[in-house]
Amino acid sequence: MSSSSQAPSYAAVLRTRYACRTFGAALLGRLSYGMISLSLVLAIKEATDSYAVAGTVMALFGLTSVFLSPARAGLVDRHGPRRALLPMASAYALLLTGLAFATSRPGASGVLLGLLAVPAGACTPPLGPVMRTLWSDLVPDRQLLQRAYSLDAVAEELLFVTGPLLVGLLVQVVAPSAGLAVSAALVLTGSLTLISSPAVRGWPARRKGPVRPEPSESFVAGVRPALPRRLLQGGSGLRQAIAVSAAVGMCLGAFDLLVIAFADAYEEPEVVAWVLAALSGGSAIGGLVYGAISWRASSRLRLAFLAVALGLPLAATGLSPHPHVLFLWAALGGLFVAPAITTAYLIADECADPAGRTRAGAWVNTAFNAGSAGATAATGLLVSRLPLPVCFALAAAPVVLSAATALNPSHRPTLNAAAPIELERERTPDAEPQPSVDG
Repeated sequence: MSSSSQAPSYAAVLRTRYACRTFGAALLGRLSYGMISLSLVLAIKEATDSYAVAGTVMALFGLTSVFLSPARAGLVDRHGPRRALLPMASAYALLLTGLAFATSRPGASGVLLGLLAVPAGACTPPLGPVMRTLWSDLVPDRQLLQRAYSLDAVAEELLFVTGPLLVGLLVQVVAPSAGLAVSAALVLTGSLTLISSPAVRGWPARRKGPVRPEPSESFVAGVRPALPRRLLQGGSGLRQAIAVSAAVGMCLGAFDLLVIAFADAYEEPEVVAWVLAALSGGSAIGGLVYGAISWRASSRLRLAFLAVALGLPLAATGLSPHPHVLFLWAALGGLFVAPAITTAYLIADECADPAGRTRAGAWVNTAFNAGSAGATAATGLLVSRLPLPVCFALAAAPVVLSAATALNPSHRPTLNAAAPIELERERTPDAEPQPSVDG
C-alpha cells in the first residue's frame, strides 16, 4: 500500500503497489461502457430498420443501468468484488452476447431485444465505483487520493471518446452487432482481471473496519474519540456531492443537444464533433492540472467554485456569433468538468463509512447519469420553443445554483444516540496520524 511520504504526483499514484494492475483491469472493462451505447443503437437500427425501436431499447437499457447502480454497488459493499462482480459481469456479458446474436440478422423482434436489454442494464458491473473505492485503500494519503481520482476521471473521459471511435472503425469491417460482442468480451475480461488483483483481497474485512472520522472535524490536541463516530445516513456532505453531480449531468446532457441545434441553425453540422471534442479535451486537461495541485481550500468550497466556473462559460455559449466560437467556450467550460466530478467523488468518499463507500460513489455516478438523461429529454422539448441563448442559460442554471448547496454550512456528523462518545487521551507517541482532507 502507498505511504503518505510518497511524492504527491501522478507517478507516485501509479507506483503504488498493485495500482497499475488494478487500474488497468478496471479501464479495460470500462472501455466496454464507452462502446456499448453506439454499438447497441447501430446494431438494433440495422436489425430492425427502426430508429424508434433502437431508441426505445436503448432507453430501457440505460435507465435500468442508471437507477439500479446504487443497488449493485451495495451488493459489492456487502459481499465484496470477488463474490458480487463475477456473477454480474458473467450475466452482463452473456446478455450482450445474446443481443449481438439477436441483431446479427435482419427482422429481429423489438420485444425480444427489449427483454434482453433490461436485464443487461440491471447487471452492469459497477467497475467505476469499485475502482474508486479501491483507490481509497491503495492510496490512503489524501493528496495522492485526489490525484488518483483526477487520473481516474480523465481516463474515463478519454474512454468515452475512444469507445465510439473504436466502434466506428469496427463497423467498417464487420456488422454493428460485433461491437456488442467486443463489449461483452471487454467487460468480462476486465472484471475477471480486476477481481484477481491482490488489491481486492480482504475487501469484506476492510469494509467492516472502524468508521473514519468526518474530515471536517478537528481533534483537540492529544485527544480523539475512543469509539467511531457514525455519520447520519445520507449526510449533508453526500447530498451536496450528489446534487452538484446531478446538476453537472444536467448541464452537459443539455449542452450536447444544444450544440447540435446551434450547428443546425447555421447549417454547419460538422462543427458538432469538434465542439464536443473541445469539451472533452478541456476536461482532461483540467482534471490533470487540478489533481496536481495541493489545495488549501476545503473540498466543499472548491466544489462550489467549480460548479460556478463550469456553468458560466457554458451559459455564455448561446451568445456565440458563430458555431466556431462554441469551440472556445466549450474548451473553457470543459476545464472544470473533471475537477467538479473528482471533487464530488472525494466528498462522497470522505462522508461514507467503510461499509458504504462503493454505494456512496455509485450515487454520485447515478445522479450524474440521471441528470444528463433528464436534461436531454427536457431540452428536446424546449429547443424548438425558446431561443437558443435562453436554452443555453437554462441548461447552465442548475449547475450554477448547485454551488449554494455545496456551501451549505450544515455539514456535521450525527452521533449514534445509543453509543455515547468517550474521549481518551492519546498517550502513545507512535499513534497513527489522521489523514489530511485538503491535501
